[in-house]
Amino acid sequence: MEEIQISDGFYLLKTQNDGNDPQQYERHADSSYIQMHFCLKGSSKFNFNKGRYALEVNEEKALLLYNPQQDLPINLELEPKSWLISVLISIKKFHSLFSQEADYIHFLSEDNKDKKYYTNAPITPAMAVALSQIMNYHVHSSIKTLYLKGKIYELISLYFNKPEDADVEQCPFLIDEDNIRRIRKAKDIVIARMAEPPSLSELSEEIGLNLKKLKEGFKQVYGDSVYSFLFDYKMEYARKVLESGEHNVNEVALKVGYSTSSHFIAAFKKKFGTTPKKYLMSLTNS
Repeated sequence: MEEIQISDGFYLLKTQNDGNDPQQYERHADSSYIQMHFCLKGSSKFNFNKGRYALEVNEEKALLLYNPQQDLPINLELEPKSWLISVLISIKKFHSLFSQEADYIHFLSEDNKDKKYYTNAPITPAMAVALSQIMNYHVHSSIKTLYLKGKIYELISLYFNKPEDADVEQCPFLIDEDNIRRIRKAKDIVIARMAEPPSLSELSEEIGLNLKKLKEGFKQVYGDSVYSFLFDYKMEYARKVLESGEHNVNEVALKVGYSTSSHFIAAFKKKFGTTPKKYLMSLTNS
C-alpha cells in the first residue's frame, strides 16, 4: 500500500497485490473521513467489527463509505492480481470542494449530513481513464503531488457527475471513453470464448480498435496483455470448476481450451505450482 498525502485531510492510497495469495492491509481512518475505494482489477473485501461484517468491492466497482457516528478503520483483504485505489478525504475538506448547487449529493444535505452513507456503484469509462492515469503515471517527481491532486479532483467530479447533465460534445475524454468501452468489450469477448479465443487481429477488427491501441489500452486498463490476462482468468476458472467436483481434469481442460489434458496440467502447474490432482488432494486433506 502506497500512501500519498495530497493536502491536509486528503490522502491517496494505491494498493496492489500482484502475487498469488490474498493480502491484508490495515490503516486507521476516523469518523471525520469519507472513504472512496475504486477496484480497477480483481476483487477486494473490507472487514468491519473484527470480521463480523464485510463489504465486497469487485472489479470496475466503487465503494463510498461515510459514518460520522463511528470510526471506520480500513481492514482490507485484497485478492491475488487485484488493484485498488482509495481516496480518504475529511468531510470538512470535502464540503469545501462543492458549491450549494451540489444538492444531489445526498449526504451533503442538511437532513443527512450526520447520517452514515454507504454506496456501491459502477466505475464509468471516464472514471476508468482517470484511475488508470493515477495508477500508471510518468511525471517528474517535482510535480507528482500536483499531478495526482488534479487527477483525484477529476475522479471525484466524475464520480458525482449527473449523467443527464453531462455535455458529451464538450467531454475531453470522449475518445478515451470510447476506447475504454471497446477494450472492456474485448475483455468480455475473450472471456466468453476462452476455449477458442480470437486472434489479436480478429479481436481488433471485432471491437473496431486498431491493434496498437488494443494492446496498449488493454495493458493500461487491466495491467496485463490480452492473452496473459486470459491465461490467469482461465486458470482461476479451472481451479473453481475443479473444486466444485462436477467435472474431471479432462473435462475442465476442454472447457478452458486445451485439447489435451497434459497441456492443461502443465499450464495449471505453471500458474499454481502444483498439478490439478495434487491441488485437489491438498483440499481433501485440509
